[in-house]
Amino acid sequence: MADEKLPHPAEDKPSADAKPAGERMPQSTDVSEGPADEKVYPGHAAAGEPDPLPVKHPTDSIDRLQATDDLDEMVSGGGAPTSNPVQHGMFGVIGSGDTSGMGGLVRRRPTAAPAERPYGSYFDETVDALAAAFPQFDAAVEAVTVDRDELTIHIRPEFIAQVCQTMRDDPALRYEFCSDVSGTDYLGEARRLHVTYHLLSMTFRRRVRLEVAVSVDDPHVPSVTKVYPTADWQERETYDMYGVIFDGHPNLTRILMPDDWEGHPQRKDYPLGGVPVEYKGAEIPPPDERRQYK
Repeated sequence: MADEKLPHPAEDKPSADAKPAGERMPQSTDVSEGPADEKVYPGHAAAGEPDPLPVKHPTDSIDRLQATDDLDEMVSGGGAPTSNPVQHGMFGVIGSGDTSGMGGLVRRRPTAAPAERPYGSYFDETVDALAAAFPQFDAAVEAVTVDRDELTIHIRPEFIAQVCQTMRDDPALRYEFCSDVSGTDYLGEARRLHVTYHLLSMTFRRRVRLEVAVSVDDPHVPSVTKVYPTADWQERETYDMYGVIFDGHPNLTRILMPDDWEGHPQRKDYPLGGVPVEYKGAEIPPPDERRQYK
């Protein structure tokens, strides 16, 4: 018994239903249950059944003509959007080397309609306190939205610094900290450049977002650095990437790109240019010179 050698796993005889060497399993993860728990993969017929039809891309069922018509109906006023416009492609760039494979993507921008009272949570109390503390509330606030249990107050750009001052100093609000200032480009809207301010009340442990919208032709927003010093570099980054000009900023210069750089790279109509990169002896062309996946 001591000299008996146990069989090595590699020496075991393959079972009758084992796959031949070199044959790969289908890579798709989209499977459905067939008879007797048999896995049926798209593009692969089950035993004894005819080959199924080729699997189509999820966007093949979208009527592109209707999508184009819907695109013409997108909101033109900016601020709090009231429509759900259609967007094409991954980056909104056409013919400049979109190698993501998503150049034919057709999708709708998720939008939140203006909320109705009661908002829920502490949201009613926050809005009421701002209305009581800020005399120009009706002129300054474009809309109030609640989406995914988050409160967003859409402010007209010329009032943002004053509203931030009130949000920080009023005893009923006490939003002492601005954790982030970020930009977004909603290509197709008249006021397509949005700036979002994420405020935190450490006194009451509450969060709120303020959002403003400006056009590319007039991208001016008052700086809030005198109210929230943390917004200094964040406003510079938003200026660098999106071209929003923060009036009154102490040193509004580029922070990521060189000082002589032309354009703002995170705008949706910015070309996907670049420089070739050498990697392990091979030269990788810039994105705008690579082949496009259809």
